[in-house]
Amino acid sequence: MPLPRLIPLALASLLAWPGLHALAVEVPDPQAWARLSPAEQAARRAELQQQLQQATPEQRAAFRRALRQRLENLTPEQRQALAGHARERWQQLTPEEREALQRERRARVQAMTPEERRQLLQQRRQMLEKLTPEERAALREKLPER
Repeated sequence: MPLPRLIPLALASLLAWPGLHALAVEVPDPQAWARLSPAEQAARRAELQQQLQQATPEQRAAFRRALRQRLENLTPEQRQALAGHARERWQQLTPEEREALQRERRARVQAMTPEERRQLLQQRRQMLEKLTPEERAALREKLPER
């Protein structure tokens, strides 16, 4: 999977967690998250989900807004560094690990309500609008043909 697709997928997976909220859990730092190993990320994700299962929809929305704001505040250089790191991590995964991550993400999206899916799509579009023209062009080059 191309790198530019990994960053939105990784970020979307953070945004899509059904139990996240702002009051009980601090928004993870994207750069610190990227430095975690895949196993550490999975453990941290499970921990966050467990802690936040009881969150209200408003609390989850507040968390997603805070996370989105944090990501939008990254400079293009920081985004490129995160993308490079994600690419390296993805390439180090075995095909089985890649497939497992893809299945997990697919299951999370399928579990979303139609409204949550629309919101996720809108959030992705907003993030794309924040990219530089060069970043958007690089992303388009990496997307598979449909």
